[in-house]
Amino acid sequence: MGLKNRIVADGLYFLTMTVVDWVDIFTRPTYKHIIVDALKFCQQKKGLKLYAWVLMSNHLHLIAAAEDGKILSDVLRDFKQYTSRKIIATIQSEPESRRQWLLHRFEFNAKPNPKVRHYKVWQDGNEAKEIHSNTFLDQKLEYIHQNPVRAEWVDEPEHYKYSSAANYAELPGLLPIEFPD
Repeated sequence: MGLKNRIVADGLYFLTMTVVDWVDIFTRPTYKHIIVDALKFCQQKKGLKLYAWVLMSNHLHLIAAAEDGKILSDVLRDFKQYTSRKIIATIQSEPESRRQWLLHRFEFNAKPNPKVRHYKVWQDGNEAKEIHSNTFLDQKLEYIHQNPVRAEWVDEPEHYKYSSAANYAELPGLLPIEFPD
């Protein structure tokens, strides 16, 4: 991760995590639930403070921070490692018409990196942008919540299940979120 994307303690960040080759893995509920469950675990056990999120077909946006004493980059590293293993195991064990192609893409992306054993699901880095003003925060909240509307998946942001837009519309969401001050 470059210096401009460095995550520092006590910061609030707009983050983008992208699947290698922009593979549309999150088109099936089983893979979406891996992400939701892992985010929930990170909130409960790893110190992730989640302010907003949206899961698209091939990337995940978050506005997040870490609790005092926790390091956000460590939380994100663990999240990506766990979800990578879980996604690969699910591709291998559950019915998947794209199994061979998906495994090939993830294996191909692992080969250039000696640190990766078999499969690479996520691109390196987290495209972290520190939120330094309320204007920037509002812009990123709008961007996150409008993503499924721009993709023409829903007409209203709060109708998309895999997002915090429902929380902001005072409706129940899949994950608890923190509201910015």
